[in-house]
Amino acid sequence: QLQASGGGLVQAGGSLRLSCTLSGRTFSIYAMGWFRQAPGKEREFVAAITRTRGFPYYADSVRGRFTISRDNAKNTMYLQMESLKAEDTAVYYCATTPSSTLSAPTAYDNWGQGTLVTVSS
Repeated sequence: QLQASGGGLVQAGGSLRLSCTLSGRTFSIYAMGWFRQAPGKEREFVAAITRTRGFPYYADSVRGRFTISRDNAKNTMYLQMESLKAEDTAVYYCATTPSSTLSAPTAYDNWGQGTLVTVSS
């Protein structure tokens, strides 16, 4: 089971850190990703991280502002978000995948419930 947390209301230019904890499964065998879905839009890829070496991948829209990381000892993944913009407002979801295809939502088989990030301009 995945549990995402850390969302909230922040002003444009501010920061938030999201966390995602996996329970009931072996955390280190999965690559993990963050996706987001804004009202009226499709779910989109934000960032992903490989399972052992922790190599990060980012969507162009967040590269340089967001940082994904993981702590396998704590079964937790993080998304540090800086310089937030109004267009970052969305529900953020974390997910796990056994695949090496990290940017496609269809590659992920286990999803958390989502945490809402609202950026006011």
